[in-house]
Amino acid sequence: MSRKLILASSSTYRQSLLKRLNLPFEALSPDVDETPLADEAPRALAIRLAHAKAQAGAALSPPNAVVIGSDQVAEVNGESLGKPLTQERAVEQLLSLSGQSITFHTAMVVVCAGETLEHHCPTHIKMRPLVEDEVVRYVSIDQPLHCAAGFKSESLGIALTESYQSPDPTAIIGLPLIELARVLRTFGFKVP
Repeated sequence: MSRKLILASSSTYRQSLLKRLNLPFEALSPDVDETPLADEAPRALAIRLAHAKAQAGAALSPPNAVVIGSDQVAEVNGESLGKPLTQERAVEQLLSLSGQSITFHTAMVVVCAGETLEHHCPTHIKMRPLVEDEVVRYVSIDQPLHCAAGFKSESLGIALTESYQSPDPTAIIGLPLIELARVLRTFGFKVP
């Protein structure tokens, strides 16, 4: 029996990553409130939102579909750091991260026919010391307004970092492909 692969995300970054696996899929936009709960830790928030997106996607998909939900939350000093949404806020946010260590919690949940698989992949980034003119220039070039912590490590944002540690280099972009490929193989998808 052939199964549909559904990505419960409107993120162009996640869609681009999933295309790397060379599998046909459909993307849909789950309607999920991303507001953190009171005192919710960043890791817990990422996992809860990934579950909510996968479940919302599953509710809109055929019963035997394999549905992927994913979310990412940046953490600095124990606090969640959101998407800046404006250039001014992106510059302010990045300047506040100068010399700081950030943990990006990328959570992925895959659901199919009542089975739920959860994966958490942390990425640890140390920002180098930053100055305002380079941050303003970076934000105007890369436009990282809808990215956690306000920078894109997959493009010019990598120049803002001092070090980077992750078990999966795709996790920082929003979808941990190493684990996803393994999970999809268990569901019968032909992933090399």
